[in-house]
Amino acid sequence: MNPSALARLRSVLQTHVDQGLLPGAVALVHHQGHTVLHTAVGHQRPPSAESAVPAMAPDTVFRIYSMTKPIASLVAMMLMEEGRLLLSHPVSHYLPAFAGQRVYDEATGTTAPVQREATVHDLLRHTAGLSYAWEAGTVPDAYRAARIGSRRHSNAELAAALGPLPLVHQPGTRWEYSRATDVLGAVLEVIEGESLGGILQRRVFGPLGMHETGFAVPAAQQHRLAEAFERDPQTGIGMPLIDVTAPPVFESAGGGLVSTASDYARFLQLMLGRGTAPGPDGLGAPVRLLGRATVDFMTADHLGSLPVAGDILPTGYGFGLGVAVRTATGQATRPGSAGHYSWSGLGGTFFFVDPAEDLFAILLTQAPGQLRYLCELYPALVYAAL
Repeated sequence: MNPSALARLRSVLQTHVDQGLLPGAVALVHHQGHTVLHTAVGHQRPPSAESAVPAMAPDTVFRIYSMTKPIASLVAMMLMEEGRLLLSHPVSHYLPAFAGQRVYDEATGTTAPVQREATVHDLLRHTAGLSYAWEAGTVPDAYRAARIGSRRHSNAELAAALGPLPLVHQPGTRWEYSRATDVLGAVLEVIEGESLGGILQRRVFGPLGMHETGFAVPAAQQHRLAEAFERDPQTGIGMPLIDVTAPPVFESAGGGLVSTASDYARFLQLMLGRGTAPGPDGLGAPVRLLGRATVDFMTADHLGSLPVAGDILPTGYGFGLGVAVRTATGQATRPGSAGHYSWSGLGGTFFFVDPAEDLFAILLTQAPGQLRYLCELYPALVYAAL
């Protein structure tokens, strides 16, 4: 990759820090089997008059929010390969609270029975008729009244509360970003008979050597945790982040993990390697967690011509099982090859994998208000170096 373009990437991020848009950031680029950039700019948290603020470091810990989703989806693929999970199974096969669901009609204010039950496949591709309840309306109000997403609820309690609530779409008819991956976490716990944190540690983090990824930051390492500005520097909107200083009751498969650039790179090495990654620290035998055909299946577009609700999924992208999938080299407003896949996290984190270029890249910040801008900016800077 072009060294001057990589230097420019770092310089652009530094400029954003200097302009007060980001407290700091960590960028990592991996190309053709080598990490060609792993750099940090700015500080781990906003400047303070009371104490010195540590500089951002390559091993700083970040809340990665929805970048948790592809990891949980990987575990579902592993269980599918073992014959312990069928994507065609109704969610109610694992979670009885999802039996007999009904769909709310905003126009009439009434509900109707589902035409077919939501399946595990629907959970993975966000076509289960669920929502994130970010907007106003009858169904979002019901989510809020049931405290869906409360960090005081376990995954089982989330599923029990969410299952009886009305859906916003008939299952399988529309993509809408939602609590579906959190429900998937409850399914994984039922199958494995173990907490989601334990499942991820045993199946993914341990084998890949992702020693600093989990649902909380140990007390001895909390000085390495990145923080956001109290308010977005452009809009003034408050930006509270989840508390990760103690193990949560809610181990959210949809958005609860913390990680570092090096740790998440281990996961992306596995994905780029189509299910196989080098041994931790480059030592020992390669680690195989998934078959290459299964990774190809996971990262293919599973939407086709289905309509998309909202503007979270960019133009030019479909959706696979836990990741957005580029359907053509053109059409989108950011560079990328057809077959490139990606996702981001609410706190200000983003990754993409481009198999055609043997490339993946990670950007970690804690700047929620800048996320959409960074998702456009970062690929342009990375692809400029090819």
